[in-house]
Amino acid sequence: MTTTSQRLAGKVAIIVGAGQQPGETVGNGRAVAERFAEEGARLLLVDIQPESLKDTEDKLRSMGAEVASVLADITREDDCARIAAQCVATFGRIDVLHNNVGRSKGDKSTVELGADMWDEIMAMNLKGMFMTCKHVLPQMIAQKEGSIINISSTSSLSARPTVAYKTSKGAVNTFTQHLAYENAAHGVRANAILPGLIDTPMAIERRARERGVSREIVRAEREAMVPMKRMGTAWDVAHAAVFLASDESRYVTGVLLPVDGGLVCKRG
Repeated sequence: MTTTSQRLAGKVAIIVGAGQQPGETVGNGRAVAERFAEEGARLLLVDIQPESLKDTEDKLRSMGAEVASVLADITREDDCARIAAQCVATFGRIDVLHNNVGRSKGDKSTVELGADMWDEIMAMNLKGMFMTCKHVLPQMIAQKEGSIINISSTSSLSARPTVAYKTSKGAVNTFTQHLAYENAAHGVRANAILPGLIDTPMAIERRARERGVSREIVRAEREAMVPMKRMGTAWDVAHAAVFLASDESRYVTGVLLPVDGGLVCKRG
């Protein structure tokens, strides 16, 4: 698949959350995996769901990509250490870590949310991201280069009726900026993408199912909130990730990049 015009040629990328939930549209993790493959990266795919992980791996192999996969639970530190070790053992280096795992399911208002659910959401959205970064950083520091891309959310900057998801994503922003400052002298960059209302299976299918309404109703409600009057797609997130993974962004670090059709502009 290598051509001189490929923006990620020669790079090795770990994509955490490379599978996706069933649905009509492509999810963020799978879209990023496909775009990275198109741009020439060698890929280590990570997910907790074996069938979804295999689907992504099969798709990328059919595109001619060089790819391996790891079944892992990022809320377990041993698994996070194994992800980094497997990437180095397979490909010899780690150039990009793309952290795409997150959840909002189970979130409620402050007085309604159970402490156990708070811990579950924080473990996946924040602690897991901390641990994957922790175990990838030594290799990137030794190489004197690397790009970490953390998926946050515009919910971190906006009013929200539930507490744990917003709080966890706000912490992801702060954590990413800390990583950027802490590791800048080592040549390691860290940036966050803040998706807005994106038409993915995780966003649409669950809400339609829980409310007992059609996908079209959910989509129409969400699109009405966006200044551009349409939701984004996972490809919009993936295009931003390609930029942050590539050498085109070699002087970009600590950035919180909304991909949201102008949603955060509504803050005034």
